[in-house]
Amino acid sequence: MKKALITGVTGQDGAYLAELLLGKGYEVYGFFPRRSTDTRWRLQELGIADSIRMVEGDLTDPASVLQAVIKTQPDEMYNLGAQSFVGTSWNQPLFTAHVDGLGVTACLEAIRNVSPSTRFYQASTSEMFGSIQEAHQSETTPFYPRSPYGVAKLYGHWITVNYRESFRLHASSGILFNHESPLRGIEFVTRKVTDAAARIKLGMQDEVRLGNIDAKRDWGYAGDYVEAMWLMLQQEQPDDYVVATGVTTTVREMCRIAFEHVGLDYQAHVVIDPSYFRPAEVDILLGNPAKANRILGWRATTSLDELIAMMVEADLRRLSPSR
Repeated sequence: MKKALITGVTGQDGAYLAELLLGKGYEVYGFFPRRSTDTRWRLQELGIADSIRMVEGDLTDPASVLQAVIKTQPDEMYNLGAQSFVGTSWNQPLFTAHVDGLGVTACLEAIRNVSPSTRFYQASTSEMFGSIQEAHQSETTPFYPRSPYGVAKLYGHWITVNYRESFRLHASSGILFNHESPLRGIEFVTRKVTDAAARIKLGMQDEVRLGNIDAKRDWGYAGDYVEAMWLMLQQEQPDDYVVATGVTTTVREMCRIAFEHVGLDYQAHVVIDPSYFRPAEVDILLGNPAKANRILGWRATTSLDELIAMMVEADLRRLSPSR
């Protein structure tokens, strides 16, 4: 039985990845910070909360990361733990840098020192591309992050490459473009919109306030994307891969899809609020997943319409249990 250690196991990606690995017969350990305000509701919603062995620790505490690796001796370690909200990174830049940057180094150091055969996955992000240098972003596109989050993640990405090359670790990074699901946090725009559409349909509120709805993103389904993570660690050679759908859509169009699903016109309920505009905006992201398609045999299988419908239906069920 293979063993996997997942940081950020209570987050969206951690929960779906844990579900995937349990289905493959893995013994799954979850690295869980006591200070976390993110409860285990996602694991409970997937019905796997009791199947994961929790290990207490924190990415800001290298000693606890080391102890977790010593205790679990994992075949695979997936670093999904992060301060993952771009907007918050401007208010908490030092904390974001510590968790999203130095936290990666803590994981790699632990593996290098006590379990060098452990295969490591780093959750990189399309936000590293920022002010895009190419129309379709691939593994060779130059990075130009536009937020403290993107900058911190870029450090995490490059330190992973450095440890792979310096110490011959099997360390890979997935440069994931936006990926959503019914388990997405309410602070993210997709979930904010689907929750609002459900609430407005049920008469619980009248409007939703958003920032730049003309920004374009490459949105996929998190349940599809965690399979790409696993596939990376099954390869003979470690490497970095863009994981994306190859289709970009505006926030405006995403709003239209969500509201139309419940028979509403988004224009009657979406209010543009300047306070939600970011100090430095990333206007468009569009991934080129050709390498993942070719080497991993991975492709996104869930369309944006299917994804948003899934999320709206989940929010309707949460808000109206009798539905």
